Amino acid sequence: MLAVLLLASCTKDTTGESAPVKMEDKVASKLVFTSTNAAKGQLLVYFDSDAVANVENSVLRVTRAGGVATRSGISDFDAVLDNIGVKSLRRLFPVDERNEERTRAAGLHRWYLVEFDEEADLDKTALEMARIAEVSKVEFDQKLASIHDPKVIPLDESLAASATRADMTTSGVSFNDPELSKQWHYINTGDKQIYSKIKAGADVNCKDAWRLCTGDPRVVVAIVDDCVQWDHPDLAANMWVNEAELNGQSGADDDGNGYKDDIYGYNFVTNTKLAISTQGQASEHGTHVAGTVAAVNNNGIGVCGIAGGSGNNDGVKLMSCQIFYNDNGGNASTTANAIKYAADNGAVILQCSWGYTAGTLTSDSQYSTYDSAEKQAIDYFIAKQNCAAIEGGLAIFAAGNDMTGMSSYPGAYRDYISVTAMSCDYTPAYYTNYGPGCNIAAPGGDAYQSYLENINTGASEVLSTVNGGKYGYMQGTSMACPHVSGVAALGLSYALQLGKTFTQNEFTTLLLTSVNDINQYCTGTKQYFTDKGSLATLDLSQYKKGMGTGYIDAYQVLMNVRGITCIPIPVGSQYTLNLQPYLGGGNLDLKITEISISAEDMNRLGISANPTIFANQIILKCTKPGSAVVRIKLLAGNGNNSGMNGMPITKEFAFIAREVHSQNGGWL
Repeated sequence: MLAVLLLASCTKDTTGESAPVKMEDKVASKLVFTSTNAAKGQLLVYFDSDAVANVENSVLRVTRAGGVATRSGISDFDAVLDNIGVKSLRRLFPVDERNEERTRAAGLHRWYLVEFDEEADLDKTALEMARIAEVSKVEFDQKLASIHDPKVIPLDESLAASATRADMTTSGVSFNDPELSKQWHYINTGDKQIYSKIKAGADVNCKDAWRLCTGDPRVVVAIVDDCVQWDHPDLAANMWVNEAELNGQSGADDDGNGYKDDIYGYNFVTNTKLAISTQGQASEHGTHVAGTVAAVNNNGIGVCGIAGGSGNNDGVKLMSCQIFYNDNGGNASTTANAIKYAADNGAVILQCSWGYTAGTLTSDSQYSTYDSAEKQAIDYFIAKQNCAAIEGGLAIFAAGNDMTGMSSYPGAYRDYISVTAMSCDYTPAYYTNYGPGCNIAAPGGDAYQSYLENINTGASEVLSTVNGGKYGYMQGTSMACPHVSGVAALGLSYALQLGKTFTQNEFTTLLLTSVNDINQYCTGTKQYFTDKGSLATLDLSQYKKGMGTGYIDAYQVLMNVRGITCIPIPVGSQYTLNLQPYLGGGNLDLKITEISISAEDMNRLGISANPTIFANQIILKCTKPGSAVVRIKLLAGNGNNSGMNGMPITKEFAFIAREVHSQNGGWL
């Protein structure tokens, strides 16, 4: 199809004028995607704005009487339907009277789903529909895939806990979740039982962030995925609840949003209430992802979630938007429906660990030119304000596990966030996509790090909730993605706590710049197993500058929400800190007179001797990864002149101590 379009736009006649566009070229230009990897027996049709009223009237006449519509009221289009064994014609996005005005303003009411005989030729049918003047687009209903390794390693709860619990207690946050010690991706203490080359600090820095904020129920995260086990003991208290449906009649749309019995979300695959998948280990995906975002903290069982609260019903809320069910679902139509539902029912973050295989789409212009139902739904979500802390929504996607030098779409699109995966030693995970379209890194786990050392517990993967009220390890950019969603939810929670509001662009910028450097670990090699089971070696240098801005740091996000400048400090050697770049640069007339850091924070950073001031610079030595707020007193103006003291001022900074830090001093 693209070749036809390019040919039509580039061909010229002998006079130098553009050649007339042929009718078939005009028809082809209406097609969105191709039949490759598309669902059979269904197409999405976007009717002309003038014609859609007739279609609505025709469909409503039948559906109001309790029937199934099979006619559009457009004679030429209905003739096509007659030839393909039409089964139904319905509006893609059900009517939600609370949001119908916004829906129509966005043009989403013009999308219809046509279901017909699966034996009908999909390409031929799409072209016949596209020939109808009243049809603006015909979209092949592309199949998507969850982005993860479907293998789940069950948690062996008999294994002893490491020192992480004690470390959490001494840090001022005492959570009693027994398996937190195994969640290195939150708090990495360098436990060699996980992997011999593990690096302390290769995590999202939850320990220090949790001292400031643990979540807020006013922040709703939509888990667009397989079903989340809504009654899992470690998730139930943080599930979003549609009170009207919970207290309403079974089988009725009690709140008038177009869906029946959507108590904790909805199953968009079967168009019914949520249903736990029972086929294959991929069914664990949604529950695992949800646990990373907001498993209930400090409840005495299982694991923690990044924004899971403090055990006082104060975690962020999880809305289950089910787009996979057993071996079904994951189509663009299903996904678009789920995303619009999330927008209309209060979600502020889309957690999307799925996408097209990398290379299916190769540019933003290609993706935006298609302007699919899915893209329109995501843009509708981003434009909707559902949280006082941000003037819009965030769409966060997994970059993909294709080991390919580009992100998969939709995540690669410029307005969405695409997440790559790193391992417990800071190195890129062997499976992760990287390069163009990738925005930020987070822990995704690496099964082979433990496996190659005969540690077959899954310890080097990501631990979270799984179905049946249990826990398990999984790996993938699917597992990295909810770390960023969870940190974003934590940041919005803190903004609510402080009474701050950001634009969507401001908060996205804040999120993508609250990072630590990963490029210095993109050297050397690592081993992994190919699909054929043979051992292979991966050159890590290819990932340099391809993993995004850096790896996400929850504490930095909260500091940036608060408005405190973060300063990276290397671990293990004496360091001389020049504050000038963080005070506006240049030779400002500011004299450092005192640095104040608490004994607890000194211990947290492994500082044994008080920092000293020499030549208007600070000299200190951090011996372990950590984060702390320090207060620095300065004299502003005439501070160096005899007999003139200048004006005393105090400024707070956040020190982020990691084994290495950016060569550019922390500035992007």
